[in-house]
Amino acid sequence: MSRFFRALLIFALVASCGGGGYNTPPRNLDDACSILKQRPQFIKAFKATKRKWGVPVNVQMAILYQESKFDADARTPYKYVLGILPMGRQSSAYGYSQALDGTWDEYRKETRSRGAKRDNIRDATDFMGWYMTKSKERNGIALSDARNQYLAYHDGHTGYARGTYKNKSWLMRVAQEVDDRADMYKWQLEKCARIR
Repeated sequence: MSRFFRALLIFALVASCGGGGYNTPPRNLDDACSILKQRPQFIKAFKATKRKWGVPVNVQMAILYQESKFDADARTPYKYVLGILPMGRQSSAYGYSQALDGTWDEYRKETRSRGAKRDNIRDATDFMGWYMTKSKERNGIALSDARNQYLAYHDGHTGYARGTYKNKSWLMRVAQEVDDRADMYKWQLEKCARIR
């Protein structure tokens, strides 16, 4: 085997090792400090979004947990016909923030962030800050109100204004879980030296 092919083979093996696993979710998602320790780029993104849009770090983290479990490549499940034939995904939601294609395009156009990617934590948190600021403007939801911010995030601004979530007991339960997680993360973050 020539040197060139040996070098190519070694490069391919090294490249397949994943290069640090930063697109994989962190371990122990119930510990905000552990998440930030494992993914230092997350705290930079969260802080940038807090400075720009005013959304507290714990609220960003709680909604990201619910939407993607901090998985950069998160997608909705497939729809099936006859229980076996895949017919595409349930929606176009993708990435950390699970933003839909149309909403993501609106964000990129309005913020002039043409190169923004849903699998980039900084872009995803900036999107969330933009969206939650609109929820505050359109529906009067405080940026620190994780429960109602999540309801508007899930059902959209118009759906939230119409109260569509009120007929979804499962969504009301999930929104309460998001609020509880935001409280837990807030308490944990107060004890983290990194966030101070």
